[in-house]
Amino acid sequence: MSATRFEVVATYTTLIGREADVLENLRALAEASRKEPGNLRYEYFQGVEDHSRIVILETYRTSEDFDAHRQTPHFQRIGAETIIPILESRTVSTFESHAD
Repeated sequence: MSATRFEVVATYTTLIGREADVLENLRALAEASRKEPGNLRYEYFQGVEDHSRIVILETYRTSEDFDAHRQTPHFQRIGAETIIPILESRTVSTFESHAD
């Protein structure tokens, strides 16, 4: 029987000069998010060629767990109120993973 996981790939482009601010806040957001019961993974990476580009990889047990993540106080305070306003652009893509 295969297990389904819910995968999230977010790509951020920071405003010019705000890379360090985004990364500092992502450290706090990742730490809190990893403690959520439905979270299996939360990693982020900064571009080598373009330091303003940041990619976040998240794995949740279900899509409902991801929805719950977006309602947490830490996501609202750090993600929505602090990080998102200092981004030039943001895309979020979701996928289902079928692991055997």
